[in-house]
Amino acid sequence: MNVTSILKILFHGNQLKRTARTGWVQRGVPNSENVAAHSYGVVFATLVLAQVVDAEINLEKALAMAALHDLPEGLTTDIPTPAWRYLPKGVKTDVERGAMQEIVDEQPFANNFMSIWEELHEKQTAVSQLVDDADKLDMFVQAVVYEEQTGNKHLQEFWQRPYQFHYPEVQALYDALVDRRSNL
Repeated sequence: MNVTSILKILFHGNQLKRTARTGWVQRGVPNSENVAAHSYGVVFATLVLAQVVDAEINLEKALAMAALHDLPEGLTTDIPTPAWRYLPKGVKTDVERGAMQEIVDEQPFANNFMSIWEELHEKQTAVSQLVDDADKLDMFVQAVVYEEQTGNKHLQEFWQRPYQFHYPEVQALYDALVDRRSNL
């Protein structure tokens, strides 16, 4: 084990605790979550959703994928969705791929981490679709929490068009969030 190399990757992960979720900040949410808090939300949502979806889920892989999904943002920062329309198609993923490769570069498990991260971005497997759903569901849950706690009216754009999830069980949870919001 190369102690220096392992500490390097741990410091990259720790950087997520200091990396703001830019979309919330842009919309005036005070004391908004950081990327690490969101990553925890995705890990927890993945754990819960794996229990309720009607699919065979490799939980170990799903949790690893959820934990790694935003690791590159420690270098790239969180690029909010509205900014994507100004970027060439695919550039965000390409930039994050490069950051991910830099972060895991010296690790003996680099190929494993990169493979898990790439699988998520391809969204072709049951596991990657579940984690993708967990990522989006956590964002919508957080939006409702912010709306309920702060009365922030700048989050309306999150709800302007219905979102389609991979799993019907997750879609039902999203639909319940939409209903809950309508009662605010």
